[in-house]
Amino acid sequence: MPHSEGHRTHIGGWLRAAVLGANDGIVSTASLVLGVAAAQASPAAVLTAGLAGLVGGALSMAAGEYVSVSSQRDLERADLAMERQELAEMPEHELEELTQIYEERGLERPLAEQVAAALTAHDALQAHARDELGLQPGELARPFEAAGSSALAFAVGGVVPLLAMVLLPTPLRVAGTLLVALVSLASLGGWSAYLGRANIGRAVARVVVGGAAAMGLTWALGSLFGAAM
Repeated sequence: MPHSEGHRTHIGGWLRAAVLGANDGIVSTASLVLGVAAAQASPAAVLTAGLAGLVGGALSMAAGEYVSVSSQRDLERADLAMERQELAEMPEHELEELTQIYEERGLERPLAEQVAAALTAHDALQAHARDELGLQPGELARPFEAAGSSALAFAVGGVVPLLAMVLLPTPLRVAGTLLVALVSLASLGGWSAYLGRANIGRAVARVVVGGAAAMGLTWALGSLFGAAM
């Protein structure tokens, strides 16, 4: 029966995007509505600002991820095209290059030559892409997927403090929104640490302290400007 070790490095890509998007959505939206509310704005103005920040932030995340991942994909395609050309023009050089890679990883020269020859015969481009470039030709970066997941994560994260600000009774809106945002950040940090088998306490502290600082500073600035107007 095959042994499953349960490594989780394969979830690193989407986990990073989801945590980044949700964390940004929570902190950005909560900071915005707290700052506007601290400036003594009307509930309608707070809601409008929150919705504008939520939509704008989600679209900004989508655009940023799309541009970033598209650039990464372009580089990956360019590297693969160059490798394909080198394999066609200099097959012996490329075979020696692959052999040296396996030697550097600990194989004796005869075995390294045998492995390099076998993998080259099977699929030369895949062997070089994987072992020389660190790529999988069929698994290049996906710009639209990254853009959509980032926008969705931001929106899901941002809607939580926005709903708290809108639905809570007026005397509890500021404190309640802050509390909801911090609990959401702590839950997000704990969840991501659990999935990645990292230290949960450290992950929770990291996101909560950073988020609290951002929201506290924005609230203070809103109070300052609200008092000055």
